[in-house]
Amino acid sequence: MTMSNPVTICVGGDSPVSTLHEARDLARSSIATGSPVVVEIASGDYRLDEPLDLDDSDGGTESAPVIWRPRQGEEVRLHAGALLDGFQRVDDEATLQRLPEHARGKVWQVDLARAGVTNFGHPAAGGLELFFDGTPLTLARWPNEGFDRITGLVGGDPVDVRGTRGDAQGNLYVRRTRLQRWAAEPDPWAHGYWFWDWADERHRIQRVDAEYGVLELEPPAHRYGYRTGQWFYGYNLLCELDEPGEWYLDRQTGVLYLWPPTDVDAAEVSVSVGQHVVRMKGVANLTLQGLTFEFARGDAVQVRDARQVVIDNCTFRNLGGWAVTVSGGHGVRVKQCHIHGTGNGGIVLAGGDRTTLSSSDHVAEDNHIHHYGRVNRMYQPALQISGVGQQVRHNHIHHAPHMAIQFAGNDHLIELNEIHHVCLESNDAGAIYSGRDWTWRGTIIRHNLLWEITGFEDRGCVGVYLDDMLCGTQITGNLFYRVTRAAMIGGGRDCLVQDNLFVDCVPATHVDARAMNWASYHVETTMRDRLERMPVASPIWAQRYPELLTIWEEEAAAPKGNIIRRNVCQGGVWDGLREDARSYVELSANLVADDVGLEGTAPRFGLRADSLAHSIGFQQIPLEHVGPRDPSTR
Repeated sequence: MTMSNPVTICVGGDSPVSTLHEARDLARSSIATGSPVVVEIASGDYRLDEPLDLDDSDGGTESAPVIWRPRQGEEVRLHAGALLDGFQRVDDEATLQRLPEHARGKVWQVDLARAGVTNFGHPAAGGLELFFDGTPLTLARWPNEGFDRITGLVGGDPVDVRGTRGDAQGNLYVRRTRLQRWAAEPDPWAHGYWFWDWADERHRIQRVDAEYGVLELEPPAHRYGYRTGQWFYGYNLLCELDEPGEWYLDRQTGVLYLWPPTDVDAAEVSVSVGQHVVRMKGVANLTLQGLTFEFARGDAVQVRDARQVVIDNCTFRNLGGWAVTVSGGHGVRVKQCHIHGTGNGGIVLAGGDRTTLSSSDHVAEDNHIHHYGRVNRMYQPALQISGVGQQVRHNHIHHAPHMAIQFAGNDHLIELNEIHHVCLESNDAGAIYSGRDWTWRGTIIRHNLLWEITGFEDRGCVGVYLDDMLCGTQITGNLFYRVTRAAMIGGGRDCLVQDNLFVDCVPATHVDARAMNWASYHVETTMRDRLERMPVASPIWAQRYPELLTIWEEEAAAPKGNIIRRNVCQGGVWDGLREDARSYVELSANLVADDVGLEGTAPRFGLRADSLAHSIGFQQIPLEHVGPRDPSTR
């Protein structure tokens, strides 16, 4: 962005202004005169003990905006952490005896009070994390990677969910090989997928019975109960600090123990301390550009009730929460950012007025988001959108335990995104997901590339998952390659699946009538309640979604109005429609063949000029435009 004769406020380097808070206060006087302002930050690290709070006095106007950016060609890191030094090799006998034998002599310790860190947070999530040369390290755990399994249940309070049986009490039989050492730990924890593979939770371990191989988890119990064969790991265990890159914090003494990956004295070792880096409320016409955000325990940047705010070409990494959360306001854009290593997801966009269907026009575009959901694993997508009229386009999303994009509300646009290797720790999950509300309508999912999405242990998941009676969504012009249940309509109505190319998907399409059978209890409860909350008879709703006016007269539980047409499928399985739904679905002009005339290499397949797909009117997918438009951000 270029501006005419801006007031420039320099921070750091040779400037007398050394902190961002000072720069903010200086900028306010120039903003008040109507001048455009550039806050130019010299190269370096800027620790924020308190967030940089920006309000309506810190924003500009359309003709006189405000920009915060590094000095040209320099790198600036804003962080909420503390650097650690003064590590000493562990030599006291009591601690050495708690360590695995092969770790003795290799573990170092430091008193966090030396760095002024006394608030450690909680082992369950949201507390202090440790980073070594920019890499998040692992709180000591077993197994070191992956999971162990529940071998049985002590029982006492049986649970039966449609034939899936477990127990409501967290008393579990597990393998006994590690338990003798765990029994001596002061604060052991376990993280598991205790009943369903989409619902994880952390529990403190209340008691360890090493003789009988029982873990007794501290109440309250997991809301769904526990099931034999489900997976978990133990953590916050000094006795399992058994390889480089693991650490443990004694929360009583404040002493941190680390087996460093490399020379600890030559590395930057940091812990997260503050909750946020930047918070905006009521700001207008302000840009954050080219900055790196790191080491917050919570969300790095929070934006509330803002207008025309842009977060451009920033890096977000090593965070405990989200990179950017946007709520309310209008026209906020997050673009060309690199987001990775977040504890939660990537970007939240929420805004607009559902009662009037007024759009917020927030946009997330050209971002590269990967390896997110480090701490909170489920329902922490790269992009979470809600309200009305969010736009998510040209993003590259990959390598995550759960979803890529979750949407709720109305009239969103999800287009030209590349998504792969997500849902790596869950099976009943979707790369693009929404569900359980008849009034969430009008979203268009088009021209996206989804590939290699096969679930935990390759046991299957979903590409685009319209769960539990979601309605009125369009899935058009997407390419699915090696995706299980690529396009799934879970009992909903009025959905369109058209002009999609499915290659080696099992199955390509799925429609069921769950609201007429096992999920029927939702119809007169959740579904009716959410329908009655919205003004569906108001003129704007009646014009936009006339189907809702007569839904009760039109077999509300039936999956009516769904259309699957003009799709092309090669390999895998085409038809995954359940028989109880088939009569309600319009299937027409779909091409299913062993050779549909593909060209190009996986996953970016095209169709040859002689492909039979052209004869059914199939619309070519613009793969050359999928993903970030600047190749350097991919």
